[in-house]
Amino acid sequence: MMNTRSKLSEFEHFTKLADQWWSESGKFKILHDLQPLRVQYIIDQIWPKKINKLKILDLGCGGGLVCEPLAKLGANVTGVDFVKQNIEAAKIHAMKNKLKINYIHKDVNDIKLKSSYDVIIAYEVLEHLKDWPDLIKKIKTLLKANGKLIISTINRNFFSKIIAIYFAEKILKWIPEDTHDYNKFIKPKELETVLQRENFKVNNFTGLVFNPIENIWKLNANKTKINYFCSAKLI
Repeated sequence: MMNTRSKLSEFEHFTKLADQWWSESGKFKILHDLQPLRVQYIIDQIWPKKINKLKILDLGCGGGLVCEPLAKLGANVTGVDFVKQNIEAAKIHAMKNKLKINYIHKDVNDIKLKSSYDVIIAYEVLEHLKDWPDLIKKIKTLLKANGKLIISTINRNFFSKIIAIYFAEKILKWIPEDTHDYNKFIKPKELETVLQRENFKVNNFTGLVFNPIENIWKLNANKTKINYFCSAKLI
C-alpha cells in the first residue's frame, strides 16, 4: 500500500521521534552513521571559501545534527524546523555544548526571514513536501548572490522503492516505518529542471551508497539511483 500521509500526520510522525535525535543508537542512528559524509559534502561544496563566518541556513534541521558541526567550524548557523519538540531538543543540546545557533520553530513552507544566506541546506526535506518546487522558489529569495543550495533527497524508480522503503524501513529498520512516500521521491532530472528554471546552476549530483561488505557508506558521483546529494549556485 502506498503511503499517503497528510501534512498533519507528517507532523505527528516526526513529533513522536523528537526525543530520539541525539541518541546514536536510537531511531536516527542512520543519520549519525552518515553524519561525516553529510557534513563533508557541505564542506566540499563550499570550498575554496572558508566556512568560518559564512551565514548558513539549515531548513528542516531536526534536532540540529548538521547545525552543530558547522557551528563548531565557525559558521553563523540558523536552523529551522516545523516540529517544536525538534527545535527544543536542538536548543538544549546546543546549550550543553556551548554552541551559539539560532533555532527557529517554523514550517519551511511559510519561511520568511529578514536575513540572506551564503549557503542554504535542505537535507531530507523535499521528499516530504507536496510542492517542493515552491520551496525552491522561496529559497532563492533567501540566498545571497552566488549563494549555494545544498540538497539531499531520494530518486524515484523501482530500485529506490525497494531499497529506501521496503528494505530501509521494513527489513533493516534503518529509519522508522512510514517515513517516506514513494510518490514524493524526486528524479535528479526533475530537480535539475526546477533549479535551472529558478536561475540555479547545478554544480553536481553525488550518490550516497552503502557497501555491505565493508559495512560503510560512501559518496559516489556515478551512483544516484537511490539517495543522492545535489549542489547548485544561484546565478
